[in-house]
Amino acid sequence: MRRLAKIYALKTFLVVLILAALNSSATVICTNASVFHAEGIASWYSRFSPGIRRTTANMEIFDHDAMTCAVWDLPFNTILEVTNLSNGKRVLVRVNDRGPAKRLCRRGRVIDLTKAAFEEIEDLDKGLTRVRVREIK
Repeated sequence: MRRLAKIYALKTFLVVLILAALNSSATVICTNASVFHAEGIASWYSRFSPGIRRTTANMEIFDHDAMTCAVWDLPFNTILEVTNLSNGKRVLVRVNDRGPAKRLCRRGRVIDLTKAAFEEIEDLDKGLTRVRVREIK
């Protein structure tokens, strides 16, 4: 029974990713039970952004100076390497929140980085940048 639940969850995850890839400019390169790779748009958020709550989705106090991020489809505490495709700069972040907003995902947004994490790979004034996201095992 547990194996069937895992298979169903994986199939559902893959269908959602395929639909998201078809409906946006985000590209899922490779997904399976142990690997996540994606390309798309990254943005940043801080405690001063509209609608940001005091706690993240996993109930940590939100800290825009931490190297963390918001992603929908990965478990909390997953470590990701985010590479800016325009300059090659990289940053390691930990998933502790959910996002980007679904309406933005449909437009190609794949990850929201904290202010500090985004600043490591791009100038904050730019606001958005094209990235490759890779899960670190």
